Amino acid sequence: MKREDLKGIFSALLTSFDEDGNVNEEGTRQIVRHNIDKMKVNGLYVGGSTGENFLLSTEDKKKIFKLVKEEVKDEVKLIAQVGSLNIHEAIELAKYVTELGYDAISAVTPFYYKFSFEEIKDYYNTIANSVDNSLIVYSIPFLTGVNISVEQFGELFKNEKIIGVKFTAADFYLLERLRKAYPEHLIYAGFDEMMLPATSLDVDGAIGSTFNVNGERAREIFELGKKGDIVKALELQNITNDLITDILSNGLYQTLKHILKLQGVEAGYCKKPMAKPTKVQQEKAEEIYKKYLV
Repeated sequence: MKREDLKGIFSALLTSFDEDGNVNEEGTRQIVRHNIDKMKVNGLYVGGSTGENFLLSTEDKKKIFKLVKEEVKDEVKLIAQVGSLNIHEAIELAKYVTELGYDAISAVTPFYYKFSFEEIKDYYNTIANSVDNSLIVYSIPFLTGVNISVEQFGELFKNEKIIGVKFTAADFYLLERLRKAYPEHLIYAGFDEMMLPATSLDVDGAIGSTFNVNGERAREIFELGKKGDIVKALELQNITNDLITDILSNGLYQTLKHILKLQGVEAGYCKKPMAKPTKVQQEKAEEIYKKYLV
């Protein structure tokens, strides 16, 4: 897969679950269609944190990967997050999505245990070398506790199958150093609220959870930033960050799903131990929707 083919705005795809925590297939298909038809995204990042991936069984992950590919076909690009503390599961999923025809795989940095960099490198090489596909490192230090240096990224990038990184961090000095050091590798901004400054550092795209409801505005920010129209882009980033602040204060996933319901999408519930939205949260989500998204 060429770097050019994977640029742009990717929604970190939400997953619809019923009240018992089972995958709601029809609801998930509706979320996919909403992202493609209404949010106009360039692609979908499936199986990430936003999809509640780390709460799921291997079979549920496969079910989601399969139904998303069935719904999308080749309309937009698809990246599958297959990373797991169980490397055998990660390999199994990497092979599964590659056979389905996903355009790339991604893998979260192994977390919880304090792995050495040599162990982390072996994890990525083992996954990447198990399939005929390209891999994007998913770096999210504030959740994994794992920081990767410029030089260590260089070690990972020696494997030709490892083509880039989903950079979900606020360290823009590191981001600038990465962009300068590895101009041929893909870099995605992972924090929606920091997309404009990341765009000014020449990232290739962005992957975000709020793109499920704010995708059109996010794409406009990205395109304006690339053109150098910072004044207009900043106006839209300001609105976006007001939206994000209100969403985060009300419960990220519960609010996003309720906003989708208000838009006619069967977004379902979150999977336990995440809670159902309270009446107050639902009312606040409706206020957010009317204020920023109508």
